[in-house]
This record gives sequence, C-alpha cells and structure tokens, in this order.
Amino acid sequence: MSNMRTPLAGARRLGAAHSGTHHWLMQRITALAMIPLGLAAAVLFFWASRAGYFEVFAWMHRPWILLFVVLLVIVPLWHGFLGLQVVIEDYVPNRGMAFALITVLRLATVAVALLGIIAAAMVGFRSF
Repeated sequence: MSNMRTPLAGARRLGAAHSGTHHWLMQRITALAMIPLGLAAAVLFFWASRAGYFEVFAWMHRPWILLFVVLLVIVPLWHGFLGLQVVIEDYVPNRGMAFALITVLRLATVAVALLGIIAAAMVGFRSF
C-alpha cells in the first residue's frame, strides 16, 4: 500500500490529527444522553409545576435529584461546546482567531457549568 501524502505534506505535518473520532463519538454520546435527560426533565418539571414550593425544595435535597440537575447542566453544555468547536474549526479560516474563539468558548462553557453546579448545590444543601 503506497502512502498518498506528498513529502511536503509530511514535512508540514498536514493530515489527520487523530482526534476526530473521539470528538465525533463524544458528540454522539452526549446527544444520546440528552434524550433520557430531556424526557426525565420534562416529567419532573411538569411534576414540580404542580407541587408546592416546600415540596419541590424537599425534593431537591435528594442526592439523585441533585445529581440529575447537575447532569442536566453539564451534558447539554458539553454537547453544545463540542458542536460549536467544530463550527469554529470548520468555518473560521484564521487559525489564531479560531484558537481565540475556542478558548473563549471553553472558558464561557466552564463558567456557566460552574454557575449551574453552584446554584444546584445551593438549593440542594440549603435548609428550610
């Protein structure tokens, strides 16, 4: 089997970065994880809209509900980050600008995730 790359491409280290498969797989896993998370969120939010304040507050103190809320924050944010990263990599021609945008996107994603986790923890660990 012959190598299809030119010597110049080899010298410039052009070619597959070997990270696309992992990125693609993580995008699909997070998409699949959002299906049961979304359905459960719809059911639980419907139930919460019918319940009283103190009932929902007590419900948030259950560890599995708190874990569910944290997952409901993290998984869609991760999925969105992965998707926007691909869009930036594919459509921003300037590599420096693409790197800067991905860095800002990464920082914003982490900041929003931390805020969501802290908010969930504040509700989950607070007493009446």
